[in-house]
Amino acid sequence: MTDHTNAGAAHARRDEDILVITIDHPPVNALSADVRRDLSAAVDAAQSDPLVRAILLVGAGKNFIAGADIREFGKPPKAPILPDVCNQIEASQKPVVAVLHGAALGGGLEIALAAHYRIALASAKLGLPEVNLGLLPGAGGTQRTPRLIGAAAALDLMLSGKHLSADAALKAGLVDTIGEGSDALSAGLTYTRQLLAQGAAPRRSRDATAALADRAAALAEAAAAGEHVAKTLRGLYSPAKIVEAVRAAIEQPFDEGLRTERALFLQCLDSPQRAGLVHAFFAERETTKIPELKEGKARRLDSVGVVGGGTMGAGIAVSVLDAGLPVVMVEQDDAALERGRARITQVYDLLVKKGRISADERDARLARFTGATSYDALDNADLIIEAVFEDMDVKLGVFAQLDRVAKPGAVLATNTSYLDVDRIATATRGPADVLGLHFFSPANIMKLLEVVVGAHTAPDTVATGFELARRLRKTAVRAGVCDGFIGNRILAVHRQAADMMMEDGASPYDIDAAVRGFGYPMGPYQMADLAGGDIGWATRKRRAATRDPAVRYVQIPDCLCERGWFGQKTGRGFYLYPDGARLGTQDPEVLAIIDDERTRARVTPRAFTQEDIQRRYLAAMINEAANVLHQGIALRPSDVDVVFLSGYGFPRYHGGPMHYADSVGLGSVLADIRACAKEDPAFWKPSPLLVQLVESGRNFASLNAA
Repeated sequence: MTDHTNAGAAHARRDEDILVITIDHPPVNALSADVRRDLSAAVDAAQSDPLVRAILLVGAGKNFIAGADIREFGKPPKAPILPDVCNQIEASQKPVVAVLHGAALGGGLEIALAAHYRIALASAKLGLPEVNLGLLPGAGGTQRTPRLIGAAAALDLMLSGKHLSADAALKAGLVDTIGEGSDALSAGLTYTRQLLAQGAAPRRSRDATAALADRAAALAEAAAAGEHVAKTLRGLYSPAKIVEAVRAAIEQPFDEGLRTERALFLQCLDSPQRAGLVHAFFAERETTKIPELKEGKARRLDSVGVVGGGTMGAGIAVSVLDAGLPVVMVEQDDAALERGRARITQVYDLLVKKGRISADERDARLARFTGATSYDALDNADLIIEAVFEDMDVKLGVFAQLDRVAKPGAVLATNTSYLDVDRIATATRGPADVLGLHFFSPANIMKLLEVVVGAHTAPDTVATGFELARRLRKTAVRAGVCDGFIGNRILAVHRQAADMMMEDGASPYDIDAAVRGFGYPMGPYQMADLAGGDIGWATRKRRAATRDPAVRYVQIPDCLCERGWFGQKTGRGFYLYPDGARLGTQDPEVLAIIDDERTRARVTPRAFTQEDIQRRYLAAMINEAANVLHQGIALRPSDVDVVFLSGYGFPRYHGGPMHYADSVGLGSVLADIRACAKEDPAFWKPSPLLVQLVESGRNFASLNAA
């Protein structure tokens, strides 16, 4: 290679008559201001260089360009902005070829769409996932993509945020050819030389007309996407703007369409949803910043034991098998073990049936599974997870056995939802090796893992819990020891607030509708029916002796449990589930029980608006979350947000309860709590942390930085 060498974030070198521009901005070649500036300068210089006949864009390292530079989020953009760079690439008088390998996402794909020709290697992943951050592709992506692949395919790509493989991108018409091998530079040079030999000229996406030639059909596709958004992406802001931008691509000349896209992009940028989604994105990256990971390294993690083959144990085993690790499952007898094995096999059979994995892949995963009825089979496991019934005595018995058989240095974990991890650790001689790993059900699907750190848990034990989460592709959040840790402790309180509203006059169906109206996929009573009412009932009975007699106790959920109405699994709970229905219908008998309970408790029912329900429900959640922070159970407000986004269905576009509280103003949340305290001071006690923040004019976000 010769000439034009410089060592910027994008550097150019001539290979005979081809100018190779390499994007070199580790770790993923994100489109920083420096990358945009260097890329723009190199494309500009090539125009007047008589020795350059074509330009090749290539990414250094493992990716082409993974998208925008997240370090620049929230800052005013520096010139040149990405839409201008894309337009400049497209306007080049010399053919521009992009060779895609690894991630070609967001702005990275928009750069490629502005190039005149695209070649992808087998490793390439193409996508426009801006919708996940409350945005739309704002550098011509909404205008060029439909021109290349049609309105329906473009909308599907942008509204789902999904990634296309190289083959799928070729089939769709997003790339022109697939390159051989894994060397992006040599594949790109070979293809560019072929194009030059054929006398290829610049071929601009803006001029592509075939995919949108049938304008009526394209508009019908956009209308169908608009209906889909209204139905399934309820409450989200940017999807409707994406549909509007694609409609502009169909109806308007290209330059006018770009102006429409820009205006819609700026509207999305300004929306509270974008702020919430970006907060969620960063909050998930912050959860691994914990003191223990600075002090200790993860221990060896080559094999995992699971005690218990129920729904939870089987789900955990599937998660671990999916990560490529061998699993030994221990159950009390052959029949129970067989049921556990059947649950695991059923999960994989269903995945094969749905075409998610091949039969060979299922067999390979099941081959890593071993079952046993003796604890001695766990003597070689590096990490053992107990997943038995939520009962302290049962768990103490299991840990005494694990203490007997586990090899030195093995990590012992309890998958408890509420119980005291420190007390469980007393059944062993090495409490430093014990921690809580609270998986959420179904464990092979839910992303959240609360890593519960006991008083004696060693830093390298905690690091091993986080390493397991990484391998299982789960989001780990550090939690301290208390009844319910972060999520279930807060859940118990806002569920109690809901129960009090139910006794005071709102039906469970009104409450569920209001919570869905806020953006949750389901309300608390639908959730209780799905999880099974017996779990919460057992917890309430366990806590009965320590319950504060001054705090009101609503007996309605217990009344249903006493009748054996535990939700979906028994065919009725708060709702009726005839013939195994997944969606419940309202039950007049439940409303009659509630009326009886109101009479017994001498409550005169009153009306609640949807807003009343939402404000009380969220105020209870935020107040208890502030207590969890105040007591050091969670390290930072953003960790509480991640717990609720990943484990409890809190609407992602609201950013989590702490971010949401900041967005409405902590003063207004505190005022709601104080107003409720006038009628029930025992339950509605303002958190000292919340009071402190309001008095000092600070918010929860100020504690994230601390």
